[in-house]
Amino acid sequence: MPRFSPADLPDLTGRTAVVTGANSGIGLITARHLAERGARVVLAVRDPEKGERAAATMAGAAEVHTLDLADLSSVRAFAHGLPGPVDLLVNNAGLSLGPLARTADGFERQFGTNHLGHFALTNLLLPRIRGRVVTVASLGHRIGSLDFSDLQWERRPYRPNAAYTQSKLANLLFSAELQRRLTRAGSPVTSMAAHPGISSTNLMRAEKKPSLGFRVEKFLIGLVAHSAEKGALPTLYAATADLPGDSYVGPDRLWGMRGAPAPAGRAARARDASAARRLWEVSEELTGTRFPLDASAPSAS
Repeated sequence: MPRFSPADLPDLTGRTAVVTGANSGIGLITARHLAERGARVVLAVRDPEKGERAAATMAGAAEVHTLDLADLSSVRAFAHGLPGPVDLLVNNAGLSLGPLARTADGFERQFGTNHLGHFALTNLLLPRIRGRVVTVASLGHRIGSLDFSDLQWERRPYRPNAAYTQSKLANLLFSAELQRRLTRAGSPVTSMAAHPGISSTNLMRAEKKPSLGFRVEKFLIGLVAHSAEKGALPTLYAATADLPGDSYVGPDRLWGMRGAPAPAGRAARARDASAARRLWEVSEELTGTRFPLDASAPSAS
């Protein structure tokens, strides 16, 4: 694969891109480059003031819409209030670590935000999407597992890292199952996934009183992390390159931690079609949203 840079992005004039979490980090950089190439970019953000400040830094058409992925009523309001077709949906927003917290609908916050919010958003927008969906995952999915008996951490002792990696595994299972359903429905829309490697973003921000272990971990991560600008390249590549559906893109060096965009490997659990189908069905029940293009047909295994 040739080395990819933002200069390789195609002309996106006339296309609309929705980027969640576009007010900072990788989402901000992704949105900025898409706008520079002519796309109308919708910054889907929880804090509209931060979104407006981010939009002001972008050349091109950038507009701000409020979206709180931790509140399904906000997800529905965003989807219903967004005018016109969507060519590209980038499911980028995410949070990690922190103490146990719940979304407005009672879900564990990392799973509810990183997976269920994007699951609902994608299904609600899908009738108007005419290009592709890119879901941002993580290297952390490799150590993730899904406990279908306690997805919301209601019985187990809460472990922030395990909750995060569970949500990132869910991202990849969702992306793959979405492509299976799109293919079955005969839709031209494609589902992609990407991960940024180890990137210096505000997902790695410290708490007010970070522990010694956290400070050591942050120092070690800093030795291999690349910039948020580099971390956004796999997302941009997955969003615009000529790739087959269900492609997964990440950095090509240091076991995927940094480098140029290239095909990325997935853990065996992320390739489990049965688990992906089960997760989809559970997510439909939890969010009250369904695959809208062929809801009566089961997915292929």
